[in-house]
Amino acid sequence: MTELITELEPPGPRPVRPDAVLRISELTVQFGERLAVESVSFSIERGEILALVGESGSGKTVTAYATLGLLPDSATAQGSVQLTDDPVARPAHERPNLLAAGGVSKDAWSGLRGQLASMVFQEPQTALNPVKTIGWQLSEALRAHRRITRRDARRRAVELLELVGIPEPEHRVDAYPHQLSGGQKQRVVIALALANEPVLLIADEPTTALDVSVQAEILTLLGELRDRLGMAVLLITHNMGVVADLADRVLVMRNGRMVERGEVVSLFSAPFTDYTRELLAAVPRLRVTERSAELESSPALESGLGTDAGTDTPPALVFRQASVDYPGRLGRPAFRALHEVSVTLAAGRILGVVGESGSGKSTLGRAALGLLRPSSGSIEVDGTDVGAASRSELRRLRRQIGVVPQDPAGTLDPRLSVGDSVAEPLQVHRVSTGRSLRLRVAELLQSVSLPSWYAERRPHELSGGQRQRVALARALALRPRLLVADEPTSALDVSVQAAVLAEFVRLRTELGFACVFISHDLAVVNSVSDEVLVLRDGRVVEWGRAEQVLGRPSQPYTQALLDAVPIPDPIEQRARR
Repeated sequence: MTELITELEPPGPRPVRPDAVLRISELTVQFGERLAVESVSFSIERGEILALVGESGSGKTVTAYATLGLLPDSATAQGSVQLTDDPVARPAHERPNLLAAGGVSKDAWSGLRGQLASMVFQEPQTALNPVKTIGWQLSEALRAHRRITRRDARRRAVELLELVGIPEPEHRVDAYPHQLSGGQKQRVVIALALANEPVLLIADEPTTALDVSVQAEILTLLGELRDRLGMAVLLITHNMGVVADLADRVLVMRNGRMVERGEVVSLFSAPFTDYTRELLAAVPRLRVTERSAELESSPALESGLGTDAGTDTPPALVFRQASVDYPGRLGRPAFRALHEVSVTLAAGRILGVVGESGSGKSTLGRAALGLLRPSSGSIEVDGTDVGAASRSELRRLRRQIGVVPQDPAGTLDPRLSVGDSVAEPLQVHRVSTGRSLRLRVAELLQSVSLPSWYAERRPHELSGGQRQRVALARALALRPRLLVADEPTSALDVSVQAAVLAEFVRLRTELGFACVFISHDLAVVNSVSDEVLVLRDGRVVEWGRAEQVLGRPSQPYTQALLDAVPIPDPIEQRARR
């Protein structure tokens, strides 16, 4: 049975505006027998931001790729895609269908991309050439579509960097990508997309890899560019706060189909479909009064901050005035990533670690794992001094520590079955063999709400949420006292994220492990953490109970981080601007 879209707009056909630069009608995309997108229709007007939202696999990115002619040869696309830079002079019936048989060659598509439409990709690090300067890459983008001298291309490159807010653009034009911060790299990617003044900008998860402060800057930039240049923007994101902050209209997709669309305020305040309501309900809110009831009832909260009151159990983790350095290269001095950090994590508690990119969050996590030794001070894990430990002591210690990675797709060996991946730490440490090993693997999978027969599957056969559950099962294999989770949900959509976080809190309550939970998403940290540590430039800004730090922060920097988090309510969010 075909699922019908629910219109939040007035009944009857939507009025056709003369300034629509993109029209998509009945777009259907197949990969072999699998329907990835089915009968999708929408338009975007000049100066409008349309947000495309939905879970992973809903067809958002496939729709964008079809718009730009970037589908692989294995895909079959039907329907109509019409794109124009002059919608008044070229009414809809006169515009060519870019999907028509024999309609557009690959060379023609290359000409359209950049001039009529451009794309900002999710990860700026992979979108930029690491061995070419920023100026060279911008100049090449310009020279690919217009006749322009190298001197004029360089001058225009400086102008583009200034347009997107890069400081000292005349100097930064000669920088390499590794010399820029994450936010600056994303600004450069936006400058590349704007090089040839497209009428349509497609932004695919443009802020996912950014901390909240940089995310706020990029959202402001996109809004200003839309207003200044009059572009149409197709925004693809799973962050409903970003949608509330930036979008004019929203289109919700599920399993390749449109299920709901409407003006952003109407859709957030009165969604028609159960799916949209569930999607919005899954978004974590940054309000301490809304923290998980399961978390609030945890016995771990009965103990004092950083202590194990009434027990002889040593803390799971202790940093005592610990500094961590990275050695300098080519004669340069060492770089101090952590400066005299002191924090104590009691058994069974979750410490959320937040801060901007470069604040030292991941360095703290690596030091807790014993992968980095302190240059001064001390770090103790389960009562053992990491800096003074021998190799055999570190090996024993690592049995007590589990790691939950940011991207399980990149850390699970694609050649191994799920069962073999979960069993690997048990085999390395010679804990189980034979039948007992198989039983333990089945037990671990069931503990993260996966059936035991998933042991026969391969990582590519799992969804993102299932892969993250497998990574969690693997981390728990040796019954660790301490988990280190570095951005464990950043690659997940909101509904899957909510399920994984609920699983995480349940397992902490049942198994009693302590956890260092590193994230740039303060709402996620609030939903799982007992305590919160705020870092800036490798130094502790604030440390305390989550409800204190996130509800009544004592430091301006913490408040600035909280203010930068977009609220998933368009009325409230836009009132904050």
